[in-house]
Amino acid sequence: MTLPFTDDQFFGVFEIYNRAIWPAQIVAYMLGALAIGFVFSRTPYRDRVISAVLAIFWLWMGIAYHWAYFSAINRAAYVFGIMFVLQGLLFAWFGAIKGKPSFTLQNNFSGWAGGLLILYATAVYPLIGGTLGHGYPKSPMFGVAPCPTTIFTLGLFLWASAAVPWTLIVIPILWAVIGFTAAFMLGVKEDFGLLVAGVLGLNLMAVNRRRQGIQ
Repeated sequence: MTLPFTDDQFFGVFEIYNRAIWPAQIVAYMLGALAIGFVFSRTPYRDRVISAVLAIFWLWMGIAYHWAYFSAINRAAYVFGIMFVLQGLLFAWFGAIKGKPSFTLQNNFSGWAGGLLILYATAVYPLIGGTLGHGYPKSPMFGVAPCPTTIFTLGLFLWASAAVPWTLIVIPILWAVIGFTAAFMLGVKEDFGLLVAGVLGLNLMAVNRRRQGIQ
């Protein structure tokens, strides 16, 4: 299997994209901080706010990244864009409107694993990219690029206090597989965190099935 683009083209698209959307990256970090802050909030609408932030991230990536930029070097980006827009709409429906899932940080394996994934996506990921020679503006950035945002999303899922609808989990896990495969072929080592996030996400699906009494 070969990719329809080179690593230079891949990082070149990100360089153009990051320069064009500045300062959206700063806004994305602010929204991410807002979502994490609301996990600790006692307001009755906190879960809706968190899901609304995720909806914004996924809709933006589908439209602004996949369709507008990544499609220049990969026609599959049009399909990826549909996936991401659909995920954003699912977050809007299940989360922002229906208030599911509910997020609560707990002192257990899921709580610690989710926190580590969130820390990796927002802080460690860009540091690794910079160390490997493709720091900003060539690097995928949290909140506006698929891979770190997928890791962040799955990290938040691990903070869910109740079963996460399987319809919300499928696309992030599917992207974890797609993203890791491409990252392995391109040598984008910071994206290897997708493998860990995907495995934890699959485990989350299994836990949810047990919670819902599905054999």
